[in-house]
Amino acid sequence: MDALAGLLDGPRAHGAFLMRSVLDPPWSLRVEDRAPLTLISLVRGEAWVLPEHGAAVCLRPGDIAVVRGPDPYTVADTPDTPPRIVIHPGQLSTSTEGDELCETMDLGVRTWGNRPDGATMMFTGTYAMDGEISRRLLEALPTLLVMPADSWDCPLVALLGEEIVRDEPGQEVFLDRLLDLLLIALVRAWFARPEAEAPTWYAALADPVVGQALRLLHDHPAHPWSVAVLAAKTGVSRAALARRFTDLVGEPPMAYLTGWRLSLAADLLREPDATVGSVARKVGYGSAFALSTAFKRVRGIRPQEHRAGV
Repeated sequence: MDALAGLLDGPRAHGAFLMRSVLDPPWSLRVEDRAPLTLISLVRGEAWVLPEHGAAVCLRPGDIAVVRGPDPYTVADTPDTPPRIVIHPGQLSTSTEGDELCETMDLGVRTWGNRPDGATMMFTGTYAMDGEISRRLLEALPTLLVMPADSWDCPLVALLGEEIVRDEPGQEVFLDRLLDLLLIALVRAWFARPEAEAPTWYAALADPVVGQALRLLHDHPAHPWSVAVLAAKTGVSRAALARRFTDLVGEPPMAYLTGWRLSLAADLLREPDATVGSVARKVGYGSAFALSTAFKRVRGIRPQEHRAGV
């Protein structure tokens, strides 16, 4: 498993909000749902995404925008159209005066809008993920990124359009996995673009020594690693590995490993049956006490507090 695969392996949509919106101008949605990540795929018409901070971006058919929360943003037919609808946490929609609109704008299975044949159609997939690995992914993305239709070719978008309006057994789980695949495809395509400013560890994957070291750490986080052991596995001296790793990744190998282990632990601690002891063994700590000490030192809270959402 490489570092990107490890980063994307943890967050998985669970009951993600997926919706097809069909709208006729003028329309403007003020999104205040505090969701950490939302994908917007424009099917027809034109839409503007206006982040709280930064420049507005125009979407055209086939374009996909990824919006990183939790800051609010606006999606509208033009940048000048004032908000008419507010999207709240839990995907509750109201008018700007507070009147609920969920039922009055219902157009069928996962379809919502002000007119069934509206000029604008878009698909929205919203994650409600809050695990620590998810945070690592979010921190690697800009607040708003747009993948133009002519810059990549992904059949998942068309498949999502077909499946989002179906109401069959197991459809929500199917859509969750489809959204995950689309996110992975987007992240990979985005990181490959020169303007993406990919995180240091992503560029380091191409290095024959550091890339191998990263894969070893990600594949076997519970292994009793040391710089000497890692250097032997990669065929270089300890000094050479430490210097090369730090130069390319931005931190020494053992510091990176600590961060990776604690990120894994933070995600695993959210699982219903997990104990601090069982998680400690999975991520390379000899006891619950050792994991708690490291977690408290680096994260500032105990594992139990993290699990409780403190």
